[in-house]
Amino acid sequence: MKIRTVTTRFFLALSVFALALTFLIVSAPARTTEDDSAAVFKAKCAMCHGQTAEKKFDATKPDAELTEIVLKGKKAEKPPNMPAFGEKGITAEQATALVGFMKTQKH
Repeated sequence: MKIRTVTTRFFLALSVFALALTFLIVSAPARTTEDDSAAVFKAKCAMCHGQTAEKKFDATKPDAELTEIVLKGKKAEKPPNMPAFGEKGITAEQATALVGFMKTQKH
């Protein structure tokens, strides 16, 4: 009976460890994407849009439209124009994450 209890406790502990490890592995990419978006924003966007995306950014527009603008650029009523970051290596996934990050910064 004692061996069965030890074996049960071992497998229970192993299961909890495996579950915790799975959670960490699954949540790591989300944090990385957020960190990457913050770095891209600071390096490429903050100079025109401000540190909290307070300038020249309409957070009420749909994400898909804003993502297209990030990728393809947009001619402004007066300069500076929004450059096409798709031509500069930003992927659609990165652009979507960047738009989401900018919306969280907008106050």
